[in-house]
Amino acid sequence: MADEKKPKAQQGTEGKAPGKPQGKKAKPAKDEVTAEAASGKPARPKATNRQTARMRDRYYKDVLPALMKEFDLDNPMAAPKLEKIILNMGVGEATQNAKLIDPAAGEMGQITGQKPVITRARKSIAAFKVREGMPIGVMVTLRGDRMYEFFDRLVNVALPRVRDFRGVPTKSFDGRGNFTLGVRDQLIFPEIDYSKVEKMKGMNITIVTSAGTDDQARALLKHMGMPFRQQ
Repeated sequence: MADEKKPKAQQGTEGKAPGKPQGKKAKPAKDEVTAEAASGKPARPKATNRQTARMRDRYYKDVLPALMKEFDLDNPMAAPKLEKIILNMGVGEATQNAKLIDPAAGEMGQITGQKPVITRARKSIAAFKVREGMPIGVMVTLRGDRMYEFFDRLVNVALPRVRDFRGVPTKSFDGRGNFTLGVRDQLIFPEIDYSKVEKMKGMNITIVTSAGTDDQARALLKHMGMPFRQQ
């Protein structure tokens, strides 16, 4: 009969090209992926947008073997390495004008690529007109790839821009494998626009390592390119 209903399996199939699957493409089953790996084909690479810092690659490829040989180490975990880098910029004038903290924080953020933390006075000092809790500077702690990237820019770009640069002092260690470097102005970093700087600001850069002695820390930084002053 003309008005007889069609079977459900045939409904909605007219006018469509045969053989073309509809909807999203099905993911391969787990057994198929295992069979592909067993067939000898290369494994499918995992998609990622993250690139490893160049200085990190240099540490594991060149510096780590050199340190293990120099200090006769059998375990790579015993070799010294960078743990973190702390940048601290003091803004003494902020005790009179708190708005000076904002440009300092902006410049620190440009240099490090990370939002700084505002440091505040721990106690009141009447002679310096400082009250407890008053903002007196900015600080950033770098770890991971940002730490390695900053160290790379520091030793290869920023320090060579210092006028009459003859190297960093070799005795600026604290006895526990940590190195502190003083920078007189922020203009040595190429991220800072000279025309927008209102006042020169110095900063302290502390490089914290896992070294147990200053000699190990000095060797680590030297192998990683720190331009120490010739004695």
